[in-house]
Amino acid sequence: MTELEYAKRGLVGVLTPQANTTVEPEFRILWPAGVTMLNARLTSSKKEMEDRLVDYTNQIEVTLDQFANAPIQAVAFGCTGASYLIGQEKETEICERIKKSKGFEFVTAARAVTDSFNALGAKKIGLVSPYPASLTKISVSYWQNAGFEVSEVASTYNDESDFHPIYSIRADSSSEALYSLQNKEIDAIVMLGTGMPTLQPILDCKNWEGPPVTSCMLSLAWRTVLYIDKKEPDAKNMLAWSKGIEWQDRMKIHSC
Repeated sequence: MTELEYAKRGLVGVLTPQANTTVEPEFRILWPAGVTMLNARLTSSKKEMEDRLVDYTNQIEVTLDQFANAPIQAVAFGCTGASYLIGQEKETEICERIKKSKGFEFVTAARAVTDSFNALGAKKIGLVSPYPASLTKISVSYWQNAGFEVSEVASTYNDESDFHPIYSIRADSSSEALYSLQNKEIDAIVMLGTGMPTLQPILDCKNWEGPPVTSCMLSLAWRTVLYIDKKEPDAKNMLAWSKGIEWQDRMKIHSC
């Protein structure tokens, strides 16, 4: 494996929806020392959000060509909504096809969250959803098909934005929704989507009495780094990420 000056631990390719304003900033905070990313934008001319999400998956190989022969060790697919719409079977087929043809792991946010829940032994889960009702319903079906009981859903959907209903959500709004689930009888909470800011809300509740909290972005970074380091998911390493042990100092710098 070629050692790069700025990626001595690993080089990650990241696929980001075309107007997403959260994936790159949160990944810059989450990546540990020695891990660097190259980003490629998922693009589509489809007008409806759900049509665009599916279209992204149909163009994955073309998007990956943007990385040419860069010595990537894993690719993180920062678009959870697409996984809900295509379903686990097609999602798995895409991941396996890319690993076989490209030689690296293709890590989707949805599969990473699934690994997070399994590492924590979670069965009853709560969702903080930035999606419109239709996509939230589809996401619930995805998690149920993955073997989890969706006990609680808190919405942060912002239908008044003149930019984007998900990417315009503020951290304080997502934090309010998260805290509404603190005392519910659930095993773990996930803050959905890769466009909603999640890192500060997760840090704010790291010592609370509620269940462990992750997000699509947090789980995606955690699982991708485990692939690079050739380590298996477990409760200890998941909880370390959930509590911000590795990345909280970088979050402080970012917030200044």
